[in-house]
Amino acid sequence: MRRTLLCRSLLTGALLLAAGHAGATTAWVSNEKDNSLSLIDLQTLQVTDTLAVGQRPRGLLLSHDNKLLYICASDSDRVQVMDVATRKIIKELPSGKDPEQFALHPNNRWLYVSNEDDALVTVIDTETSKVLSQISVGVEPEGMAVSPDGKWAVNTSETTNMLHWIDTATQTLADSTLVDQRPRFVEFTPDGSRLWASAEIGGTVTILDVASRQVLKTLTFQIKGVHPDKVQPVGIKLSADGKYGFVALGPANHVAVIDAKTFEILDYLLVGRRVWQMAFTPDQKQLLATNGVSGDVSVIDIDSLKVVKSVKVGRYPWGVVVTP
Repeated sequence: MRRTLLCRSLLTGALLLAAGHAGATTAWVSNEKDNSLSLIDLQTLQVTDTLAVGQRPRGLLLSHDNKLLYICASDSDRVQVMDVATRKIIKELPSGKDPEQFALHPNNRWLYVSNEDDALVTVIDTETSKVLSQISVGVEPEGMAVSPDGKWAVNTSETTNMLHWIDTATQTLADSTLVDQRPRFVEFTPDGSRLWASAEIGGTVTILDVASRQVLKTLTFQIKGVHPDKVQPVGIKLSADGKYGFVALGPANHVAVIDAKTFEILDYLLVGRRVWQMAFTPDQKQLLATNGVSGDVSVIDIDSLKVVKSVKVGRYPWGVVVTP
């Protein structure tokens, strides 16, 4: 009887441990210089695992069911696909050269990948691992976003200084919009009515009306004690409630907080060195920001708009996503 109770106790403990692992909210961070991912438990704010991946991992995104993690292994010229449950690479997709950023269509199947070296956007069917199309865009394509309704895929070209509007029904280029120098990132509002685009060298964020593809507002940033040349907007995140826009300002080492309705700049939050990309937790109570030069992740509390923690990860953290 004692042995049976002991076995039951051990089994119960193992099941609880497994359930805790499965239910833990986890941040996945790509370390560009270490060819690895750091996994952060967001309850303890501790790194719990480090996973080897392809060379120079940058962009990360999750399938819409959170079962698969897509990884831009830029120097491996591949998009790797990791099973989130097992944390194993299960396949590699033919992404084209130097994939850096990508976006997944609402159908959870078409992956739009920017190929910086080839001035192309590659469209991949993630189920068949086949290339559906390659679309010529501007020089040094970088940012990539797909509208919530799936109608538009938008790519940024850093050297051409344009946003390229791809009609997903035909997988063809439909229009281009001139913005400021070196556009790096694009993000649709949750309702799909507007598009925010950062320009790293221009030092601005352009907000466009999607229906007309016309510019509504251009934001500039001024931080006391920071030289204007260091203000280099890159990553953007927009809250689901339409209240806030957050912009990572690169070597300015701050995240700008913007009223997403009035476009007023509300605050600048000091984070780590060379802030790159950001991700919300599933409840949108926290925002995580990767800081490439300082090798850490800043945790921002949304209610107070304060940085509450810095978590050390690998060398040159770039992308970040969060699984529930």
